[in-house]
Amino acid sequence: MKPVPTAQAPATADSAAAAPAPAGSLARDVAAAAPALALGDDALVLSHRLGEWAGHAPVLEEEVALANIALDLLGQARVLLSLAGDEDELAYLREERAFRNCQLVEQPNGDFAHTIARQLYFSTYQELLYGQLASGGSPLAPLAAKAVKEVAYHRDHAEQWTLRLGDGTEESHERIQRGLTALWRFTGELFEPVPGLDVDLPALHDAWTTRIESVLTRATLTVPEGPSRGAWTAGAGRQGLHTEPFGRMLAEMQHLHRSHPGATW
Repeated sequence: MKPVPTAQAPATADSAAAAPAPAGSLARDVAAAAPALALGDDALVLSHRLGEWAGHAPVLEEEVALANIALDLLGQARVLLSLAGDEDELAYLREERAFRNCQLVEQPNGDFAHTIARQLYFSTYQELLYGQLASGGSPLAPLAAKAVKEVAYHRDHAEQWTLRLGDGTEESHERIQRGLTALWRFTGELFEPVPGLDVDLPALHDAWTTRIESVLTRATLTVPEGPSRGAWTAGAGRQGLHTEPFGRMLAEMQHLHRSHPGATW
């Protein structure tokens, strides 16, 4: 991504949603901007989180795999954010409250098992979502048709590791179960309606739950107990309300751009 001159005012959620789509983009009307912003923020934030594993993955093969997934998500984020405005401005100049990503993707990596649990929950949801979008007639359909193939790999990668960890050693089983349980309360937000998105998200919940339960059963793991959302968190990320770790992550992600405004390389 390239820096943008400081003369351009930082985007807000309202201004981003109202910004016209770039010429030649997939979006043909302004209605596509709001859902593109939400889905683009999901992909951007999770891409950054996975990128934090660079140099820290448990084995070289996973170093490459996590980097490739991060790059896939970054590519999705660039296309989606470009439908809502200037991709660099939206990524680097917005304040925390202007981001519309769900809270699940902003959660810290934790250990490797925790990251896999987060990836299993999100990629299973994203595959279902993009499958629905790809079969519809919304401006996001062309992107979804291409991205769903990438997301299928992301989901398979997370699923295979869940099986290996759950049915592995006593410690690996305990760690993946701990990660699944800790992140469960953030999954309900995935199915909160997104204004302008031509998908019935609540209707995807049953399919998502069935898939997750199938994987966990095969991995000798237990579906977490308790609610998958809290009264204060339901839809919170989509409304610009984020958890404490997100502010620190955002400061790191935006630091270079904000430190050298207008720089080019």
